Amino acid sequence: MAKSMLGQDPESTAAVTMLKRAVELDSESKYQQALLCYQEGIDLLLQVLRGTKDDTKRSNLRKRISHYMDRAENIKKYLDQEKEDGKYHKQIKIEDNATGFSYESLFQEYLNETVTEVWIEDPYIRHTHQLYNFLRFCEMLIKRPCKVKTIHLLTSLDEGSGQYQQSSGLKEIKESLNNHGVLLKLEYSSSIHDREIRFNNGWIIKIGRGLDYFKKPQGRYSLGYCDFDLRPCYETTVDIFHNKHTKKI
Repeated sequence: MAKSMLGQDPESTAAVTMLKRAVELDSESKYQQALLCYQEGIDLLLQVLRGTKDDTKRSNLRKRISHYMDRAENIKKYLDQEKEDGKYHKQIKIEDNATGFSYESLFQEYLNETVTEVWIEDPYIRHTHQLYNFLRFCEMLIKRPCKVKTIHLLTSLDEGSGQYQQSSGLKEIKESLNNHGVLLKLEYSSSIHDREIRFNNGWIIKIGRGLDYFKKPQGRYSLGYCDFDLRPCYETTVDIFHNKHTKKI
């Protein structure tokens, strides 16, 4: 798409840049990133179209938009089929101080009524805020449409001054889950390093920082203290895939 066709206004330049990037990612088979760029580029083209009065340019813009929309729709269908076949792999890069990444936002897409058992491997469920993170994760599992009956937690044992806090906190969480008909199975390992969450419907989520990727709130009455979608995060990477895919590697 030539810049001369669209003009030199900021929206046109941005649209050209974004769609060029989309085509590059598409050619590299990076379809998830390409789809996002196509969608953003199409939105920018629509803005250009709304501000264009020349009929010839409007006709050319409509053809371009239709072309990119068709490609974006084909990519979306392909990704949906990959997901259904269990070949889907999604990577989310959480930037430092980014918001909008509560457990619900990350996991809700992969939780449904078929989820009855969950495995969490995280070496750092020790300190107060980490215990609260695990509790918050359990609360999400109870509220969601999944019908969780068993939660497995593999973590490391705090052998220092925080041992009582860890054991008493996890005991209380276990008792509370039991009141909701959910069994918490605890296991400790001194050699655990990996951080992984698995659902029995096949989905696997690996978070670089485990459940502990939220920053401390600025104050008790600051936004994000209660709603973790508003809580700033540490930089980390989230990889989501299906065990059908891992078996083929």
